[in-house]
Amino acid sequence: MDKWPIGVFASIDAGLGVKLEVAQELGIPTIQLHAPAKESRTPERAKEFLAKLEAMGITITAVFGGFEGESYADIPTVVRTVGLVPPETRAQRTAEMKEIADFAKLLGCDVAALHIGFVPHDTSDPMYAEVIGVAQGLCDHCAGNGQRLHLETGQESADGLLQFIGDVGRDNLFINFDPANMILYGSGEPIEALKKVGKYVRSVHCKDATWADKPGEEWGAEVPLGQGAVGMETFVRTLAELGYTGPLTIEREIPQEPDRQKAEIGAGVDLLTALKAKIG
Repeated sequence: MDKWPIGVFASIDAGLGVKLEVAQELGIPTIQLHAPAKESRTPERAKEFLAKLEAMGITITAVFGGFEGESYADIPTVVRTVGLVPPETRAQRTAEMKEIADFAKLLGCDVAALHIGFVPHDTSDPMYAEVIGVAQGLCDHCAGNGQRLHLETGQESADGLLQFIGDVGRDNLFINFDPANMILYGSGEPIEALKKVGKYVRSVHCKDATWADKPGEEWGAEVPLGQGAVGMETFVRTLAELGYTGPLTIEREIPQEPDRQKAEIGAGVDLLTALKAKIG
């Protein structure tokens, strides 16, 4: 694969991310896939989907898990509902994430990824040790499939994330770095954070955002690529300095309107293509 192939976050049936037809029309060669609903995670569907992607000339670089009942309405709701941290849904979601990793294997994809949720900042909190155990079990399951597990950034500071990865202690645990999430959650300056965690970054989201008035208490706002506070040129330059050569995957939460997606994602592709030519 070439250095920095452009990608988009896409889905088969879950309504998140960009429609595959839009990716194809824009000539985008890679996708991160939002894992489909359970009934679609079958060997037959995997085969059909792979054939479709092959015809479109598109490669899957990661499969992202997401769960029923998750809500990103505001920061307290994220704490309560997202990922594998909330105790009431943890066992069932952990089992489902293992199934998603198995589905990724059927798709020939060696990366499973997710938002693990708000890991307690206090490492002496009993829940911290529980989440470490869950992450270890998930990493071991992925290792059995010949896969890496990527944690998406956002909820933790760079230092918190380094501490967590160190405590999990598995050599197939890495980071999907999303600079906009650091701004949206108010968890740190994205470029500074990227430099700190750089050695673990194996995939990225190219996404942009503006800071909230009260970072960490209120959401920042997601905006089109290049219109926010990330500084896309600095972001790509920093990736170059870190030796990152993987996909530049555009993630943009916009409605499933093909014309709007085409216009916005197309503008993002143009921006990244120009930056690749300038920096690469």
